[in-house]
Amino acid sequence: MEKSTMTVRLASRTKQALDEIAVALDRDRTYIVNEALTAYIDIHEWQCEHIRQGLREADAGKFASEAEVARVVARLRQVPARPKHAKR
Repeated sequence: MEKSTMTVRLASRTKQALDEIAVALDRDRTYIVNEALTAYIDIHEWQCEHIRQGLREADAGKFASEAEVARVVARLRQVPARPKHAKR
C-alpha cells in the first residue's frame, strides 16, 4: 500500500488520548491514527450505502407498513434493565 504524509492539528487532549492508547497497545501513534481513520471511513461508507439502499427502496415504492413502524418504535422505546451496580 502506498503511503503519504499528512499533517493535522489536534486538540492536546486528543493527542494525549492517542498516546495513551498507543502505549496501552504497544503501538506507535501513526498505527493508532490509521486504525481510527480506517474505522471512521468504513462506518461512513457503510452508512452512505445504507442510505442509498433506502432511497432505492423508496423509489421502488417499498415502504414499511404502519404496523411495522409501530413495532420498531415500541421496541426502540424499551429501556434495557440496568444492573444494580451500574452508575448513573
